[in-house]
Amino acid sequence: MEKIFKLNENGTTVKTEILSGFTTFITMAYIIALNPNILTGFDVGSALWNGVFLSTCIAAAIGTICMAFLANKPLAMAPGMGLNSFFALVVSNIVTLTGMTYLESFQAALCIILIEGVFFLVLSLLNIRDRIVEGIPKGVRLGISPAIGLMLMNIGFGSNAGVYDETGRAYYVMSDFFGALTPKILMERMGSSYSLMILTVVTMMAGLFTIIILSKFNRKAAVLIGMLISSIIYWAGEAIFLGINPFASLSGASFLPPFRDMAETTLFHFNFSGLLEMGWFSLITLIITFCILDLFDTIGALVGTATVSGMVDSRGKIPKMKEALASDAVGTIAGACTGTSTVTTFIESAAGIRTGGRTGLSSLTTGVLFLLSIFLAPIVAIIPAAATSPALIYVGIIMLSELKKLDFDDIAETAPALIMLIAMPISGSVGHGIGLALISFAVIKLFSGEGKEVSLLTYVLAAIFLLKFFLVV
Repeated sequence: MEKIFKLNENGTTVKTEILSGFTTFITMAYIIALNPNILTGFDVGSALWNGVFLSTCIAAAIGTICMAFLANKPLAMAPGMGLNSFFALVVSNIVTLTGMTYLESFQAALCIILIEGVFFLVLSLLNIRDRIVEGIPKGVRLGISPAIGLMLMNIGFGSNAGVYDETGRAYYVMSDFFGALTPKILMERMGSSYSLMILTVVTMMAGLFTIIILSKFNRKAAVLIGMLISSIIYWAGEAIFLGINPFASLSGASFLPPFRDMAETTLFHFNFSGLLEMGWFSLITLIITFCILDLFDTIGALVGTATVSGMVDSRGKIPKMKEALASDAVGTIAGACTGTSTVTTFIESAAGIRTGGRTGLSSLTTGVLFLLSIFLAPIVAIIPAAATSPALIYVGIIMLSELKKLDFDDIAETAPALIMLIAMPISGSVGHGIGLALISFAVIKLFSGEGKEVSLLTYVLAAIFLLKFFLVV
């Protein structure tokens, strides 16, 4: 272990790394069920759903384990949120354009993911992606971590723990519970689901305060303990106050992975002939769009988590960036071959890093847990979303502290970063937030007479995002 992961050099232990990997896994385990839901239109139990479920676990494991051994960083990967929604939209568009079935269109879209993954692997090995990271202006780079932090807090208080009423309408803790004019009005709207909202709020706040208080005493397991206490509160509340058995789903649950379904639907099922029916223009623009989104989502996650954890050298660069980006590309290729959308580095890795993770042993632990999830999915499924939200919110708070490194006396530096700060959580995309910041930086510098201070690469990246936002269809 010491020889492979250099634990002593990084000031960590086997116990700390395993705890970190477990924490990261718990905070991002929601993707195991949510990804196949999004990619199949919530067609739970179908052969395609089962295939995507297995692919999600396997691709996440392969990418994360590659990160462990190639880059020795505590970063985990899985099919990216936002990227999977875009993939599902593309599949629906292929159905409309070609008249193929959803499965055939899905298999055609997997070809785009394969092309993207191979393209990025080549760019990573040639250090081109690494140079793009280094070419991001200092102010924008410093703002990535706080922007991701605010995005995490938004997810924690919002979409991560929605409560649904009888009609299927979603209600969220911050916008609906704390944003309600009076409790009575919200109660009348939600009906019987209001009790579940109360339980969700109590669970989240109890977990969050537990994590914050324990962290004040420098307890490395603060995040994991907070999530455990949250889960117990939620399960007890369901059983005592709502009359719900929180473990009912385990009764009769199958622990056998549906390998046959994956083999019949997604495993190496590339429909290149169907893809070409879209036309070359649509195909090229889709590939470019996927590449832009993946490139900057990955860069954002890597820079953000590395900055908050101190994994940067004296020049502000991230060691073994090439290997980390190559691992991301391998994960995407694995996802395409097994049957899922683009695999990217997850910002939830920051939860494990905050627990003390500093090496690839942490990501190895997360990867192994993803692999085991193909057998343990029913157990993972009983962990309430309200118990993972406190971890996301807490990590978001920590990442926001990086704002102090910005030079607030220089508005040309701070304005792009602060625009990105609000763009990420509202757009829901790390890549789009960075793109808007790059455009803002280039425009402000150019028209304030400081255009020569902007690198050619920054201008090129800003131009690419302008095309992405306004012209690429």
